Amino acid sequence: MDLTGKQRRHLRALGHHLDPIVQLGKAGLTDGVVAAVDAALEQHELVKIRLGTECPDDQSDVADTLAERLNAGVAQLLGRTILLYRRHPKEPKIKLPQGN
Repeated sequence: MDLTGKQRRHLRALGHHLDPIVQLGKAGLTDGVVAAVDAALEQHELVKIRLGTECPDDQSDVADTLAERLNAGVAQLLGRTILLYRRHPKEPKIKLPQGN
């Protein structure tokens, strides 16, 4: 999912006050983590994920892998925090702005 700059800005503003729903620990990115993020995206559309200091995986690799496997867009990658967005197929809660 490709997001425009304007859409990313909008999602970053919405995600600023969110708490991380999923946290990655020393096991890194596992199938269980992917399933948890998938369930969170299904419910919330916009999800903040935190990589713990003991997580062996690179944050940009985790963001890219999650986005690809879950058909989501990376709205922000800031330090060890990832903000992912995936539109709900039937009842979208977030209205994205159009354009660049």
